[in-house]
Amino acid sequence: MTSVTTDPADGFSRLAPQTGTHVRLAPGDVLTLLDPTGVQVSDLYCVSADDVAERLSSGRSIDFENTISFTTGSRLWSNRSRPMMTVVEDTCGSHDFLLTPCSQQTFDILYPDLEGAEHPSCFANLVGALEPHGVRRDDIGTTLNVFMNVWPDESGELHIDPPKSVAGDRFSVRAEMDLHVGITACSAEKSNGGVCKPIDWQVTRAGS
Repeated sequence: MTSVTTDPADGFSRLAPQTGTHVRLAPGDVLTLLDPTGVQVSDLYCVSADDVAERLSSGRSIDFENTISFTTGSRLWSNRSRPMMTVVEDTCGSHDFLLTPCSQQTFDILYPDLEGAEHPSCFANLVGALEPHGVRRDDIGTTLNVFMNVWPDESGELHIDPPKSVAGDRFSVRAEMDLHVGITACSAEKSNGGVCKPIDWQVTRAGS
């Protein structure tokens, strides 16, 4: 089930529920993701436009930033240990950098009640966004899951609760290199409080 979309926020473009797109960023450009309704995740993944083999690394980002909580001031690092993005605004404060983007296999394995039915996924949407730019599907790894509410209990078990984002919450990242970026309006109902909704996005070009 998806919600009915309306007009995007002023100056923004809109991703319909369970869709994705490609964004090209130059150094200094700022990409803003906005949750227009609240309780909706957006997956973000990026690669270097100069060499797509250099790509976003959750592991190196967690290692170098010494945290699993990424917010204003945090840097997102590549598999070659170079900063790719810096978080410059975060009005929500709850995001996930541990889980991979939902895929058809996610629904097949974790949701057996779906009986293998075809389901939209963030992975498929990221492949569609980035493959035309030379990114192989096997090179798409762990995404920064903006607004996603994942937390570990004392035993280390992970829990996925509805996002804490409310309508109008924003998350902005500044590009530190030339980038191809894939973004989604997440397709997994469980991650989004039971209903998949839209995501608005905007690029502010450096110097504008």
